[in-house]
Amino acid sequence: MKDLLLALLHLAVTTAKLCGPGGGRAVTAENLLLKQQLIVLRRARQRAPNFSVGDRLRCGFGSPFLSPGRIRKVAIGVRPSTLLAFHQALARRKYRRLLSSGPRPKKPGPKGPSEALIRAIVELKSRNPRFGCPRIARVISQTFRIDIDKNVVHRVLSKHYRPAPGGTGPSWLSFIGHTTDSLWSVDLFRCESIVLQSYWVLVVMDQFTRRLVGVGVHRGPDNGADLCRMFNAAIHGRGAPRHLSTDHDPLFDAHRWRANLRILEIDEIKTVPHVPRSHPFVERLIGTMRREFLDHELFWNARDLERKLADFQAYYTGARSHAPLAGHTLVHNPSAATR
Repeated sequence: MKDLLLALLHLAVTTAKLCGPGGGRAVTAENLLLKQQLIVLRRARQRAPNFSVGDRLRCGFGSPFLSPGRIRKVAIGVRPSTLLAFHQALARRKYRRLLSSGPRPKKPGPKGPSEALIRAIVELKSRNPRFGCPRIARVISQTFRIDIDKNVVHRVLSKHYRPAPGGTGPSWLSFIGHTTDSLWSVDLFRCESIVLQSYWVLVVMDQFTRRLVGVGVHRGPDNGADLCRMFNAAIHGRGAPRHLSTDHDPLFDAHRWRANLRILEIDEIKTVPHVPRSHPFVERLIGTMRREFLDHELFWNARDLERKLADFQAYYTGARSHAPLAGHTLVHNPSAATR
């Protein structure tokens, strides 16, 4: 607020100078002296200055009054990270408006279980792994005289309880995936264009070599036919596996999708329900694509997204995929395999 008042005060002083005799020459001379001072001060400065939010807003407010040629020389108000953060905020606002049931109630709803009760439920389940939700609820009620329902216990355990793994060997999915060209994994994720249009991306990867086989892109809501089209486009010219692992997304249960797999003679393997860890490699690949690429890039349409994902696929397969048993990556580049 103080900076805004100072800016308005400078504006009033400059206007008063312009209205007086010789005001135009005085303002011009003052601007020239200020520019010369900036040139002198920037000689010893090796990095860009740190601007606050208010500084950037004032610079952005004054930019419409400049000519297009001058804007490129004084463009200090917006950074690429600012533009990307603004796009992500718009995308979050879009989904919050789409998925929220309505305005928030003025009065808060019922509170969940306390931290002490959550720790007691988790500790009881850890010490007695064979206890079910009804028995845990009955023990908590008899011990602490707290009226608790078995559904509350189930919600607490599903969110806070992580049992220790029962075995040290590989899962069946990893075991089958270690056979050459026998198992591919597919999964879907959604991203937003620069104009906030939703696009679905189908990722296909090889479990044995960890390479990115291909991607398929579709704009808007998708169905079984669109899923088949994306999958066929992703594996075009790359053959087909004997097995394909998918999660329990309803799209992978569509009649057209199952018919497409029968035509291609591919056996489908389902992961464990509600356990993302049973589909680890493709989930980690999607996280890498989001974190290291899509969060730093903007795209306009499906063609632009496909072109950028093709560049990422060439980079990932050549330099980021794991080295197979032969010691080389898929492009047979020994130097890339050791990066």
